[in-house]
Amino acid sequence: MKLSEKCFNGSLRNVKSIVIIAMMVSLTVVGRMMFTFIPNVQPVTTLIIIITLVMGIQYGVVVGVLSILLSNLVLGLGLWTIPQIIGYLVINLLTGFIIRPLFEKIPHILLSIYAAFIGMLYGFILSLCQVPIYGLKYFWMYYITGIPFDMYHALGNFCFYFILAPVLIPLLYKLLIRYYKNDIEITERKVV
Repeated sequence: MKLSEKCFNGSLRNVKSIVIIAMMVSLTVVGRMMFTFIPNVQPVTTLIIIITLVMGIQYGVVVGVLSILLSNLVLGLGLWTIPQIIGYLVINLLTGFIIRPLFEKIPHILLSIYAAFIGMLYGFILSLCQVPIYGLKYFWMYYITGIPFDMYHALGNFCFYFILAPVLIPLLYKLLIRYYKNDIEITERKVV
């Protein structure tokens, strides 16, 4: 069975899945906390892309939402929390429906570029979610002002994906094989 067909579609209701979710959420929250001193450079987006690619949309969504909520408990909750969650939902859907089926065929460097693009898209989504608050008149000013920070996010995503994916993807496969070896068949994908 190939990754693109059915790599991992385990239920979110069993203890094994909850443990995996807890580990992934803690990894993303700690990653976000470690890089708070650099504006918009954090491994959260990259980790969520990797989790969605390997484990599927449902895991990506749960990890993304919980990561934002838990890290914002420390960094500060506010009106920006909802657009952040919406942004990560869009990232999960794009990655899960468009990239995941082609994951085995896409070279590593192109996936790194995709991660950078997602950084820019995330900033656009956050700006777009501010329209109901500030109005369409201020959208472009808000978005253009944020472009340098979106570029930091994009550059960080590129670097994090380029460095972390060859390490984390095989580790996630090993973890899934260990946890679910009797339940499902998982095929490893080598990063090229």
